[in-house]
Amino acid sequence: MQQPISPAQQHRDNLAVEMKEASRVTIIGMILDAVLGIIKVIAGALFHSQALIVDGIHSFTDVASDLVVLGVMKVSRQEPDEDHPYGHQRIETFGTLVLGSILIAVGAALAWENTLRLIEGGVETVPGWPVLVAAAASVVGKEWIYRYTRQVGLAIRSDLIIANAWHSRTDAFSSVVVVVSTAGAMLGLVWLDVFAAVIIAGIIIHIGWKFTWDSVKELVDTGLSPEDTEMLKSIARDTDGVRNVHELRSRRMGHDILLDIHLVVRPEISVSEGHQIGMQVVSGMRDALDNIRDINFHIDAENDEDQPPTSERLPSREDIRAILARHLGELPQHSRLRLHYLKNKVHLELFLDEPETKTPFTSENIRDQLRDYPWFGSIRVWVAGGP
Repeated sequence: MQQPISPAQQHRDNLAVEMKEASRVTIIGMILDAVLGIIKVIAGALFHSQALIVDGIHSFTDVASDLVVLGVMKVSRQEPDEDHPYGHQRIETFGTLVLGSILIAVGAALAWENTLRLIEGGVETVPGWPVLVAAAASVVGKEWIYRYTRQVGLAIRSDLIIANAWHSRTDAFSSVVVVVSTAGAMLGLVWLDVFAAVIIAGIIIHIGWKFTWDSVKELVDTGLSPEDTEMLKSIARDTDGVRNVHELRSRRMGHDILLDIHLVVRPEISVSEGHQIGMQVVSGMRDALDNIRDINFHIDAENDEDQPPTSERLPSREDIRAILARHLGELPQHSRLRLHYLKNKVHLELFLDEPETKTPFTSENIRDQLRDYPWFGSIRVWVAGGP
């Protein structure tokens, strides 16, 4: 009989599969980018198209970003360890930030250079027809690799792979601009070629800024959208046993979501029942969002948002047993003491295995002895076989 796979082993297997898929699609894209970059730069230089040269440089930035992706994915898909108990996905976020910054820098340099050329004028050379062929081939190739890469990125839930896919599509967009500008230049609007180079550079800057800003928001622990947050709160409130939800905090790590939530339950239930209610909430939230990696829930007996939180200075169990022993003697050996810390008071429940008439631990005696303590709230005594 086959042994069930542990969650930890399943996680390791998933990381290995995801790394393999990410590496394959990235290497394929890198080879395509290198081939297209060489073709476009050579064709642009030989047949007088500044726009195609810029487009070729854009393809070489894709090669650089592919190398970044390969390195980052190898590190970010490692298992959690002692130093990184939540995993290494933030390295992927940092890699996306670096990728976006590279795009912004390259785009800005190209935009500046070609804007100066456009202002200075003097552009008279008409691009040749091979420019159209090279640009059209780039459009087809880059659109294909975009769709393939994005499909893999969604399957393995990697924002970095998805970002790299969009980087490929910007190359396809820029090649479309080259096709249009070259056709216009061949019809007499020679300046369109340089103008197209500026537009392509602007596209590169825009995509780079989007990647960079999204990564910054994640690195500073930006939470889920208000809509998703309210949806998760509603799931918790609708769970049987939950009286209220008074805090829900979220943050992202790569594509994963980490949650902290405070659940208000009835104060008299057991610890195990409170934990079970929390697990029901966890199950409902995971059904709603499949990329939730970790949920820490805190069980509250009262809503401390509407009133001062229960003081940390209230007496402990051992303190209370010592006070009772000082006033009434040691508690019977088989008795059980249950404490409820509510509204800055301690409410006691005492469970006895002998009739109340044979013990000094009656409700009246305990109440008389503890009434002058500021922390005392109430007392209930339960006797085995009694009322």
